[in-house]
Amino acid sequence: MVSSMKIVVLDGYTLNPGDLSWEQFKSLGEFETHDRTPAALTVERARDAGIVLTNKTILDRPVIAALPQLRYIGVLATGYNVVDIAAARERGIPVCNVPEYGTANVAQAAFALLLELTNHVGHHAQTVREGRWTSSQDFCYWDVPLVELHGRTLGIVGFGRIGQTVGRIGRAFGMKVLAFDANATRCGSDEVQFTDLDTLFRESDVVTLHCPLTAETRELINAARLAQMKRTAFLINTARGGLVNDADLADALNHDRLAGAGLDVLSVEPPPADNPLQRAKNCIITPHIAWATRDARARLMKVAADNVCAWLRGQPQNVVNAAR
Repeated sequence: MVSSMKIVVLDGYTLNPGDLSWEQFKSLGEFETHDRTPAALTVERARDAGIVLTNKTILDRPVIAALPQLRYIGVLATGYNVVDIAAARERGIPVCNVPEYGTANVAQAAFALLLELTNHVGHHAQTVREGRWTSSQDFCYWDVPLVELHGRTLGIVGFGRIGQTVGRIGRAFGMKVLAFDANATRCGSDEVQFTDLDTLFRESDVVTLHCPLTAETRELINAARLAQMKRTAFLINTARGGLVNDADLADALNHDRLAGAGLDVLSVEPPPADNPLQRAKNCIITPHIAWATRDARARLMKVAADNVCAWLRGQPQNVVNAAR
């Protein structure tokens, strides 16, 4: 199947820094990819394209209006907040995302952050490398309290595919699992207890965020919500940075109102140098890499190409802005 439309990737580097192939897209027609696209060049680069693929490059209403050839938008991610889906719908342009490709990876990353907060593996490995164990008077040492997860309560905000996977891992560690999901109709089971947000934040020893960023969830984690949490609790965010008020979380950490935070996302990415979380106590930050194993990126690329093929056949899939 070959399309007569030009295909343009606006920001392909994070998906494919060179270890994957764009061949699936090249076989569909004229193809052009850019590692990154500044906002000022978006219209210029996409002007002749019928098919535009984006990861984080914004396609808002003015940009969409300036692209008369545009017929299809593919998002190289699960989240699609970079596209004005209403503006696209008004033009009859489907917006298709890639759900589920990173479920296992994000769940794994959430526990990687949590285990670093509870076991401090990186810190202690560094002290060994620096020679401290060699010179130790004892056969072992630790600098901070080590925390056992067994028997503690894991609170999951957002119980979709990723949240459910995190819950299964938590149960394997022997944790009690509480869950909140705005769309859940279940009442819970022997393995998961569904509850309200207030109860979840009050009772959990670990709160992990796996909900989308919406008007209702923006800055869900703020001073009032943090005040509900145990001082010994940990917060994990591998979802969206905008779920957290950075200043409020930094303040809670610096004043020992929270034991620690593990974050793979921040409200602005890359973060400005003055983001207070970069200097906050007991705060581990990774650069939005929970999704980025090669296996997950290969799945993402395949589904993104399959989405285009399905649309060309007249059977679009994974459409996030279908007519209501």
